[in-house]
Amino acid sequence: MSRRTVFRRIAQRQYGEWPAYNSTPLYDRTSLAGLESDIRTVSETWFDHESHDSVKEFVCLLPLAYFRFSAHDRYAGPTRYQMDTLFRAFVLKELHGWEHETALVDYLGTRPELCEQLGFETIPDQSTLWRSWHERFTPDLRETVETAARTILIKAQNAGAGIPREPKRKLCYQSSDGKDSTPDEQSVLEQAEIITDHVSRVVFPAFSLDRCKGCEIHENAYWGLQTYLGLRENLAANEGARSFVYESTRDRTPLGHAHRDHIRELSIEQIRKMYPQAVNRLLNKVAETKQFFRAGIVAIDITEANPFTGDRTGHEDEIIGTKEKTDEYAYQWATVQLVGNAVPIVLDARPVRKGESRLEIVEDLLDSAEETVHVDNVLMDREFDSQHVLEMLSQRELSYVVPKRMQTSEKAQAKRLLQRDQDRYETDRKLHLGKNEWHETTLIYRRKEDSEHDDHRQYSVFMTNQGSGHLMEYGYRWEIESGYRSIKRFMAATMSKHFGLRFFYFAFACLLYSIWRAVDLLVQVELTGEYEHAPTVTADNTLTLLKKETGIG
Repeated sequence: MSRRTVFRRIAQRQYGEWPAYNSTPLYDRTSLAGLESDIRTVSETWFDHESHDSVKEFVCLLPLAYFRFSAHDRYAGPTRYQMDTLFRAFVLKELHGWEHETALVDYLGTRPELCEQLGFETIPDQSTLWRSWHERFTPDLRETVETAARTILIKAQNAGAGIPREPKRKLCYQSSDGKDSTPDEQSVLEQAEIITDHVSRVVFPAFSLDRCKGCEIHENAYWGLQTYLGLRENLAANEGARSFVYESTRDRTPLGHAHRDHIRELSIEQIRKMYPQAVNRLLNKVAETKQFFRAGIVAIDITEANPFTGDRTGHEDEIIGTKEKTDEYAYQWATVQLVGNAVPIVLDARPVRKGESRLEIVEDLLDSAEETVHVDNVLMDREFDSQHVLEMLSQRELSYVVPKRMQTSEKAQAKRLLQRDQDRYETDRKLHLGKNEWHETTLIYRRKEDSEHDDHRQYSVFMTNQGSGHLMEYGYRWEIESGYRSIKRFMAATMSKHFGLRFFYFAFACLLYSIWRAVDLLVQVELTGEYEHAPTVTADNTLTLLKKETGIG
C-alpha cells in the first residue's frame, strides 16, 4: 500500500519532473543521466513516506524495467546474471562503502530472501562480481552506480531514515604532496565541464516546446541556440541563427524566425510553470552538498528593460511606465532570488502588468519560492513599502527589512536627529491597514556615511519586524542588482513587442545566470570543499560549456 502511495504521488508530478525519459528528447531509455534523475525523484518521495526507512528495501523495489542496460553492457554473448540485478547489487555494495566484492558476497550469503528480491537465483562468487564491475560495466555505468548510491544515502538521511554509512558530500582538492591547495585554472575548467554537463542534463528537461513527434530539428538545438544568443551581448535570433549554423555540429539547426515562432507559442503561464521546475531540479543538484542549505534570505525586486521608444498602441498594459515615474515606458519583470551566504539562484520570475499591486506580486513570488526553499527573511526595495505587503509578510511569520519613503513625519524626525548629531534612532510605529486595523513595525533611522547632502537626506529610514540586528542583512539586497546586470547580459536581443517572447528571453537568461552560479558552487566544493561567494568559474565559461552540452558541440 505504501509503495502504491509513493508512485501515485510521483505520477501526479508535473510532466517536467517525471518521468524524465518521456518528457523531453534530452533523455531516452538508455540515458544514464535520465536514470540518475529518476533515482533522485523516486528516492526523495520514497523516504518521505513514514513507512520507508530501509535503503536495502528501496534498492530492491527501485523501478528499472524501463531502462535499457544493454547499451552499457560490454559483454556480447549469453550471460548468467541480468544487468539490472547486478546494478542493484553494486548499488547495495556502494551504499555500505565496501571496497571489495568479498564483503558483498558474505552479506548476500546470509540473506537468501534479499538475494531473491534482487533477482539472484544463485549467489555469484567474488571473481564473477569483480569481472562484472571492471569488465562488463562501462565506466559511465560504474559512475552512475556511485552517483545513485550517494543520492539514496542523502535522500534517506534527509528524511531521517537509517543509513549504513555517512554519504560523502564534500570533496577536497589536494596537490601532489597531499596538502590542500588552490585549484589552478585548468582544474577549474575541467571540473566545470563535467559539472556543467550533469547540470544541463538535470535542468533543461523541465523545458519543452511541445512540438509534434518526428520533427527533423532536435529540440535541444533550440535550447542550444537560445544559449548561444546569451553568449554575445545584444545578439538577435536571426543573426545568431546564421552564426549558429557554422558553430553547430548538428545537421539541422533552427532558423531565426522558426525559433521565435516556437517561443511565441509558449504562453506566460507555460513559461512560469516550466521555470520553477527547472530551478527545483537545479536546487536538488546543489542540495547534495553540505555548503547549500534550502533555507535563507530572499530578495524581491523589479527590474525593467531598456526604455521603449516605439509605438506601444495595444500594448499599454505590458509596456508600462518606468519605476522612477519618468515619461518613458519599459517592460518590467519581477524576481525572487536567494541572497546572503546562499548561492544567488533566481527562484522565480514573472512579468509585471499595468494595474497589478505590489501585494499581488510579492504574494505570487513568495508562494513559488516557499514551495522550493524555506524562507526566513525577505528584503525588498522602497517601492514595496506598503503596509499591506508588510502585514502579509508578518502573517506568514517572515521577517523583513524594507526602506521607507520619507514622508513629512520622517523628514521632521531626520531633521531633529541632524540637530542632535545622532547617527541612529529606533522607534515603533503603527501603520494603518483600514477598518481600525494596524500593522506594527519598527522604524530605524540610519545616517549614511560620506553623504553628499548636508540636510535630513543624510538619513535613510528602514522598516523591520525583527529589530535592528536584521538591518545589516539589507546590504545583501544589492546582490540582486549585480545579478540583474549579468541576467540582462545573457538576454537575446529583439525588437518584437510580443510579451511572451520578451518574458521568455528574460526568464531563460535568469536560468542561465542561476546555472552559472550553481555550477560555480559545485566546482568550488568539488575542488576545495568550501564555497566562496565570489565566483571561481566565469559566466562566459559556463555559457560556452552549456552551448556545447545542449547539443552544439
